[in-house]
Amino acid sequence: MNEVGAIVVGAGVVGLAVARALALAGHDVMILERERQFGTVTSARNSGVIHAGLYYPDGSLKARLCVEGRGLLYRFCEERGVAHRRCGKLIVATSGAEFPALDAVMARGAAAGVDDLVRLSPAEARAIEPALACAGAVHSPSSGIVDQHGLMLALLGEAEAHGAMLVCDAPVDAVATAGSRWLVRVGETRLTAPILVNAAGLGAQALAGRIEALDPAQVPPLFLAKGCYFSYAGRVPFSRLIYPVPGPASLGTHFTLDLGGQARFGPDIHWVDGIDYTVDPALKPEFLAAARRIWPQAEADRLQPAYAGIRPKLAGPGMATADFVLQGEDAHGLRGLVNLFGIESPGLTASLAIAARVAAMVGADAR
Repeated sequence: MNEVGAIVVGAGVVGLAVARALALAGHDVMILERERQFGTVTSARNSGVIHAGLYYPDGSLKARLCVEGRGLLYRFCEERGVAHRRCGKLIVATSGAEFPALDAVMARGAAAGVDDLVRLSPAEARAIEPALACAGAVHSPSSGIVDQHGLMLALLGEAEAHGAMLVCDAPVDAVATAGSRWLVRVGETRLTAPILVNAAGLGAQALAGRIEALDPAQVPPLFLAKGCYFSYAGRVPFSRLIYPVPGPASLGTHFTLDLGGQARFGPDIHWVDGIDYTVDPALKPEFLAAARRIWPQAEADRLQPAYAGIRPKLAGPGMATADFVLQGEDAHGLRGLVNLFGIESPGLTASLAIAARVAAMVGADAR
């Protein structure tokens, strides 16, 4: 029987941030990852965007933790030399019919404490992005991009420097209680700890279902929303991120750049029943249409299938959008257990803020 101070299940960006926070607080942390490497699932299959906090309902965890996490993330990247760029973002309306949606973005951002948003006329938008086609826009200068893998390496390195250990290819088979400690079985290995954090992302509900002491009613349903990306070969005329007005279930097919200058459009949204990361080339006409709404000169032969990701949503098609769930003892009555459900966008941006919240929930003094 191996005794540790805390077990974190899941080595995506949120799990690594939680492990770092607990290790900094003095806990002996074991990180268990079912894949062969850390950060290869949701954390590697997204847009790599640092969100400002424009989209989320007033008072929601997504709004609060996104704004708080954005500041923490920029500071962390600057201090640790993680590659990132505060490039800014334009949210664009393609017609006057979309102006109310722009107004809603401005209002939600202001309610969340985003104080640098600027409403732009078409001429003002074209003054900073001359190739852009739009009827109006909102400029978010504090939005940016980050090297997700570099960020996760930095989080893991700092956690390990304070005693944490990562074990990959380690799926959790069962979780029981042993007095005041959690007993976690991984194959023939038994681990115990007073703190257990379920940061398993797409597998969080399945893991929660294997926790013997947890009431199944505390486990929310999981809906899988697949998003595909198409890359664009060659130079593009934009230096900022370009987003449409958000839809009811996603932020819309948007234009992003990575730190190497590679342009891409995505993600779209498809509700699926299982994990499948293939990108159907037949989706190209839809992506080309989305690209040409903001950039009429986009060339069809430069647009190619790239990659896909799966968002772990707590609300399905036609349902009201759901907030993050950081479920602790107050909800389920089990000391030392925190379940993280529905950590989709802006989970990357909010990762350090989520970690601080989790550390506080288990009585750790995260720094």
